[in-house]
Amino acid sequence: MSHLVTDHALINNSRIAYGIHGVGEPVVLIHGTPSSSYIWRDVLPVLVEAGYKVHVFDLLGFGLSERPWDPSVDTSVSAQVPILEGLLDLWGLDDLHVISHDIGGAVAPRFAIQSPDRVRSLTMIDVVSFDSWPSKRTKEQMQAGLQHLIDAPDAQHSEHFREWLFSAVQNKQRLADTALDTYLDFVSGPIGQGSLFQHQVRHYDPKHTNSIEYSKLGALPVQLIWGADDAWQVVDWAHKLHEAIPGSELHILENCGHFAMEDQPEQISDLLVDFLKRKG
Repeated sequence: MSHLVTDHALINNSRIAYGIHGVGEPVVLIHGTPSSSYIWRDVLPVLVEAGYKVHVFDLLGFGLSERPWDPSVDTSVSAQVPILEGLLDLWGLDDLHVISHDIGGAVAPRFAIQSPDRVRSLTMIDVVSFDSWPSKRTKEQMQAGLQHLIDAPDAQHSEHFREWLFSAVQNKQRLADTALDTYLDFVSGPIGQGSLFQHQVRHYDPKHTNSIEYSKLGALPVQLIWGADDAWQVVDWAHKLHEAIPGSELHILENCGHFAMEDQPEQISDLLVDFLKRKG
């Protein structure tokens, strides 16, 4: 198992893990929850081969980036935007393609609306939007109280979230054979278990997306990619987002769940390369 993030930088006094791969037009990949930049491992090489310089990072509180112990440190999607801006300053990027997944698709449009002159194109894959999140299952768990999950023994916690991750894909065997243990390691154990609730679950709040004026994204080339079998962000949200963004493209992938890059990496890669070449 090889991570895509190999370097580290202090951004707004927080350590962020990142990686830069290839040469060419700049592309930035933004992952979601409860994953990390590792979810791009099958897509990134295709983008590099197609002639793009791909920048990838782990959100603050996720993956190999810092997990702040101080609960006052904001790791919500809104607070991740300044982290992205700091990385872009570090990388010297003022004109880039942005590709996002899940809650990364809340970070990306906020940045794109604030800085439309810096974004060549925006792709959003199975993203949260409006009041689409938390998912029905997660919302029920939050309403019932999360303390029993926060305090659960390690084995019980891991088993619960193993089943949760399986619900994000159609091809469960492929996930089990490749990325499942990596994702579980990041959200389990003495650091990961507490960090999952402190830096991710407690920020599952639609206030961060209800405030986005999606119609403003119509000034940019926007592509939406969605798994037809997404159980976390059901496909109805794809159509609502498509209608809200004038001129956007929508692609629905069969046999594909919420973690689309796990189920259909080849289709995702083909769509990305085609879109970037057309909009570059």
